[in-house]
Amino acid sequence: MSDHVLITTIDQRGVARLTMNRPDIRNAFNEELISEICEAMGRLNADPNVRVIVLTGAGKAFSAGADLNMMQRASKYSAAENKDDARRLAHMLSSIYHSPKPTVALVNGPAMGGGLGLIAACDIALGADTSFFALSEVRVGLIPAVISPFVIQAITVRQARRYFTTGERFHAADAQRIGLLHKVVPANELNDALEDMLGGLLVCGPHSQGLAKELIRKVAYRPLGDAVMEETAGMIAKTRASEEGKEGVTAFLEKRKPNWLKETE
Repeated sequence: MSDHVLITTIDQRGVARLTMNRPDIRNAFNEELISEICEAMGRLNADPNVRVIVLTGAGKAFSAGADLNMMQRASKYSAAENKDDARRLAHMLSSIYHSPKPTVALVNGPAMGGGLGLIAACDIALGADTSFFALSEVRVGLIPAVISPFVIQAITVRQARRYFTTGERFHAADAQRIGLLHKVVPANELNDALEDMLGGLLVCGPHSQGLAKELIRKVAYRPLGDAVMEETAGMIAKTRASEEGKEGVTAFLEKRKPNWLKETE
């Protein structure tokens, strides 16, 4: 196994895989891993050849959240230093959440605390049935502050009020029930589930996928009024006139594959 805290691979299809590589401490993230995820996401987000980004953990865990040694160092920081440290964590989550590419959390094992933030920041989350989870910050006198916008959006306010305040452990089936995971499969079928998901993602227009994500961010939680209707009408008009939109419709009518699939034929 590589000594790097983050292993990045990109296959011929344009599927990038980021593997958190600190298996001896359940892929808990420290300053170095946070920095490397931010750097990798910036590079992959800007790469037109990358179609999908998959985030997973090495070994038997997805991520135990923040490294306790890092947390101990942070306890000695000044208020300004502590805020800067929290901003770096927020930037990492934001780089995943705002990626123009589809992002998939491949949850191969337990995820705790900030590890749930990573899952919630991804567009799609697939989990092994052996996984378990906890928002355990309150059990050590802390709160899940930086990850809260992402986790609350994923699991709803009602569920957050329970799991934020109890810190209790819950299993994969419950994670799927409350919206943290989209699909749960036996651990030995997790990569097959990923391939099925990738098959669906890779046939879609890459530019339209980015626009679809932008659409959700613009429309979610806004009143259904004239302003929203006008904005969405403008977005579809622009998409219809785009090169990718024209190619996709023409390819469908001509019963052929669109040009973005030529490399995978």
